[in-house]
Amino acid sequence: MSWQPSTDPELGDPQTCDALDLIIVPRTRDLGDGFAVRRALPHGKRQMVGPFIFFDHFGPVQYLAGKGMDVRPHPHIGLATVTYLFDGSIMHRDSEGNIQEIQPGAMNLMTAGRGIAHSERTPDVQRRDGQKMLGLQSWIALPAGKEEIAPSFQHYGAGDLPMISERDFTARIIAGSAFGISSPVSMVSPWFYTEVTAKAGTSVPLDPDHEERAIYLVDGEVEIAGDRHEGPRLLIFRPGDRITVKTLRPTRMMFLGGDALEGPRHIWWNFVSSSKERIEQAKQDWKTGRFAQVPHEHEFIPLPE
Repeated sequence: MSWQPSTDPELGDPQTCDALDLIIVPRTRDLGDGFAVRRALPHGKRQMVGPFIFFDHFGPVQYLAGKGMDVRPHPHIGLATVTYLFDGSIMHRDSEGNIQEIQPGAMNLMTAGRGIAHSERTPDVQRRDGQKMLGLQSWIALPAGKEEIAPSFQHYGAGDLPMISERDFTARIIAGSAFGISSPVSMVSPWFYTEVTAKAGTSVPLDPDHEERAIYLVDGEVEIAGDRHEGPRLLIFRPGDRITVKTLRPTRMMFLGGDALEGPRHIWWNFVSSSKERIEQAKQDWKTGRFAQVPHEHEFIPLPE
């Protein structure tokens, strides 16, 4: 999705346990037609968790028949986008010729690298009938030496991703490794992303082996080291500690993180890079039409002035 800067998300008020580095309560923005977005990253006190540099929670929103999402073609460089849905469908089209309907539980990883453009729209059937939308979109900053790789797209349906199902919780391994299981998704740097759904009173461990870790509470409530946390919020942990998350009511959460990048990144509109000059080049490339076009699209989002 296309990004515009906004006021930082708020820091949480609860007393933190020793393992917690930062608590972020995402700030809600209404993008029109009742479409709510909660933004957790980037934040003034924390740019990334592992390579996660952008984290948006969109919906829930109910589109009436004849209405839908229409994110016109827009460009990206230096990052990979992850679109993950709980409800609804999105039709992805990109300038590499990939066309894919994104459905709940599927993994969709678009690697922009040196440059890609894409659109995100409500599919025709869902636009006709109306649909509920709820999901997440994240950006993964690419590591040094990989920022200019060729663009690509990977799709794995919900049934293609490994799951574990315990008595009181289930986990879908979207990317990387968790609970001793690895996703088939290929990555250019180590990171992980897992959806966990748990009943009330369940204890779920957070793997201590990842360098940087966070939990995004989509909904529900948890207790960690005696402190209670209610969704939506992003809980960022210090490295190394063993963390057990106890759910106080039915909870849906995302475990995420990975290896820290070698340095910070510049972010402007939809461009991420270690080089300000590269971002300036990308601005001119989009403004002058040097990005490849998205097939079957005749609109675009202009460069912000």
